[in-house]
Amino acid sequence: MSLEELVERVAGEIVRARWPVALTGAGVSTESGIPDFRGPQGLWRKYDPNEFTYSSFMEDPARYWRRHMEIFAGLSGVKPNPSHYALARLEELGRLKCLITQNVDGLHQRAGSRNVVEFHGSLSQAKCLRCGSLYPMEEVEARVRAGEIPPKCGCGGILKPNVVFFEEPIPFEALSRAQAEALRCDLMLVAGTSASVYPAAELPYLAKFGRSPLYFPGLEPVVKDRPAVIVEVNLNPTQLTDTIADYSLLGKTGEILPKIVERVEGLLKG
Repeated sequence: MSLEELVERVAGEIVRARWPVALTGAGVSTESGIPDFRGPQGLWRKYDPNEFTYSSFMEDPARYWRRHMEIFAGLSGVKPNPSHYALARLEELGRLKCLITQNVDGLHQRAGSRNVVEFHGSLSQAKCLRCGSLYPMEEVEARVRAGEIPPKCGCGGILKPNVVFFEEPIPFEALSRAQAEALRCDLMLVAGTSASVYPAAELPYLAKFGRSPLYFPGLEPVVKDRPAVIVEVNLNPTQLTDTIADYSLLGKTGEILPKIVERVEGLLKG
């Protein structure tokens, strides 16, 4: 089936869906110039992932903040790309009820998406590990540049980016909301993610079957009353491609998602 035929079919599925949701990953933001983590040019090719564990941060927060300034400083100047705007437009059209993102860059919100679950937190803020106060990241980064390293809260507590580090659990509210949306949806658009990192990787399976394969090894999944249609848009094949994906559109999300939205608009008008 050609890409054009796939776009047409997927657009029809989105128009017919009663509760469509999206799950996005790093591949949606790479076209904005933000590197992914596990790709050929990903951050883990250059940096040791062990530097981004919670225990490593607590051992030497100053070391982390020096690395943070090298990698993440200036993220507020990055602009959304057509992928982000396409998903925001789907929400505006009423054809996307919720967007679950593994990204921490805030680009979906800058593009106009409103109902966003930030599964791994957000780099837009830093959080005090003692009292929980939140600070704008731009302010914190300015203090680090001025020599305050590690930066501290007014109470004296260490500030940490308000994102999930390795060894940390997914925040309960984000996890429960994401799982609820996956169980409720009848279509999940999986864009720019390999869908291989848990617990986010369980969400397409919850949408399809109502059960995660991770927690029930060796058991057949329980089929939902209405299994969700799984649509993946990704540069390369993933573990979903030949397993549970109903439609796999391979290519840049910034090229494919706008085409899908254009056809959705056409169908809604027609």
